[in-house]
Amino acid sequence: MSLDPSFVGRSYPPTAPYQVGREKIREFATAIGATDAAYHDPEAARALGHPDVVAPPTFPQVLTMAANARIVEDPALGVDYSRVVHGDQRFAYTRPVVAGDELVCVSSIDEITSRGGHGFLTTRTEVATVAGEPVVTVWSKIVVRGEA
Repeated sequence: MSLDPSFVGRSYPPTAPYQVGREKIREFATAIGATDAAYHDPEAARALGHPDVVAPPTFPQVLTMAANARIVEDPALGVDYSRVVHGDQRFAYTRPVVAGDELVCVSSIDEITSRGGHGFLTTRTEVATVAGEPVVTVWSKIVVRGEA
């Protein structure tokens, strides 16, 4: 099944709020080998002007992957997840994610194309505080491999 191009422009409802915890940031930083003190030590982060530990730049993937699952799992779109490979990821920050943030995600489908028998799906997820303050925009591209 190919991806349904009529989904371009479709947005999905906001996610439930995600409370960014200090330990989640530390665990993520440790998992990716990020040793910057601002990711682990509140005092080091405060010395840089942040209210608490700062999340590494790719941390929003934790939130946006869950938000985008609603898109990928929509049966009408036509994604066969067993054939999916990661294509691309981009982040555009308004400000860093810090411990204590309460964030919501709104995901949209920006582009659906087909090349060489493969489907390409680009999503855009706007991550903001529950008060509506923009934090980061995340674009993700997946490739749905065609059948050989």
